[in-house]
Amino acid sequence: MSSPTESAVSRTPLHTRSITSQAFERDDGLWDLEATLIDTKHYDFERRDGSTHHAGEPVHHMQVRVTVDETFTIVDAQVHYTHAPYGASCAAISDDYRGLIGLNLLRGFRHAVRDRFGRTDGCTHMTELCQVLPTLAVQGMGTRMVNQGRQRDNKERKPFAVDGCHALRSDGEVVKEHYPKWYKAPTQSD
Repeated sequence: MSSPTESAVSRTPLHTRSITSQAFERDDGLWDLEATLIDTKHYDFERRDGSTHHAGEPVHHMQVRVTVDETFTIVDAQVHYTHAPYGASCAAISDDYRGLIGLNLLRGFRHAVRDRFGRTDGCTHMTELCQVLPTLAVQGMGTRMVNQGRQRDNKERKPFAVDGCHALRSDGEVVKEHYPKWYKAPTQSD
């Protein structure tokens, strides 16, 4: 089987969306999580005003930054538009995203973002970009907090990752090896 990027048919690239995210530990004990979205076209096209948008120039370039405490609660939020197709009209929603403050990244965050910023109450791209923040928080902060003793493993509570994906299902080999307390032998069905 060929890789997903290989094809026997000739193809012409049209659009690239890049989403990058980074987690930063701050000196004040808080954490900054930043996610950036950049959309580019691989061809020139004419804008509504008659000017040319050149291949490779960003159509969208936007960023969300949230500051969170060690409970994964957002204490500050900012969004920034470097490029947006409708300029100031797109960026006019920026201050509304301060409404992320108070949300917890691990407790219904994605649903709350859709509720607060869905459709005309938000920016489609910014709302989509917010969806990467919970995973970024877990990947960027979780291990670091445990290693620093800022978050202790609760031996009585099942680890967050167990039953969170196929590889970490409670009746699987990974859980049997790495989380034996939470392993459950598979049931045999006849």
